[in-house]
Amino acid sequence: MRSKTIFIIILTALFTVFLMMNTDAVEFNFIFVKKDISKLIVVGVFTFLGFVLGYWAAKPKTVISSYDSPETEPQTDHKNTLSDEDRDYIS
Repeated sequence: MRSKTIFIIILTALFTVFLMMNTDAVEFNFIFVKKDISKLIVVGVFTFLGFVLGYWAAKPKTVISSYDSPETEPQTDHKNTLSDEDRDYIS
């Protein structure tokens, strides 16, 4: 196994042990309601949300370029738009 896989397995095992040690109920004050909720659920849900948001934020953006399809812009002959001075400089 690769070291990255072993590292992920160790972190997952430590996180599971941490969750199992924190199963007691805690009173949470929501906006209008007080509720007794297990720390296991709260920590697990917010960890999952953190992973999802982290993946979503780090995901590469899809960029659509005008070079991808020739139908997006009409092809122009750029040599015809150059001045005589520019043509002399290029050649």
